[in-house]
Amino acid sequence: MMFEGIKDKINEEYVKHGASNTREKDVTDTLDNQEQIDKKMSAAGMLKKYAELGKLMINMLKDYKQGFYQDVPWFSIASIVFALLYVLNPLDLIPDFIPGFGYVDDFSVFTLALRFVETDLHKYLDWKLEQD
Repeated sequence: MMFEGIKDKINEEYVKHGASNTREKDVTDTLDNQEQIDKKMSAAGMLKKYAELGKLMINMLKDYKQGFYQDVPWFSIASIVFALLYVLNPLDLIPDFIPGFGYVDDFSVFTLALRFVETDLHKYLDWKLEQD
């Protein structure tokens, strides 16, 4: 089957490698494509929880980019950016137009990145709640 090797490629090392290649310009690109990322996450049928986490990630990127929130390591920012740009890319490891399979890799990359940034998202959310 053509997808067998792909499941072995999408792992923590794959996401770490992608995050390590993320640059500051990629943060801007992610924010510039926020609407398309939101639409794709909704269209992909991701659980509502994950769509909400995606929005939280975008908000953290905005606050980071604007200098309001800096209490986050670059690796977490880079992991979020990599995951969201991966979700946005229709021609990734499994092209999104393949019915039933096209979003499996997107969901996998997003979930792995979420593991890396979960603590930082909680800290950001606590900070955000203090600001209101």
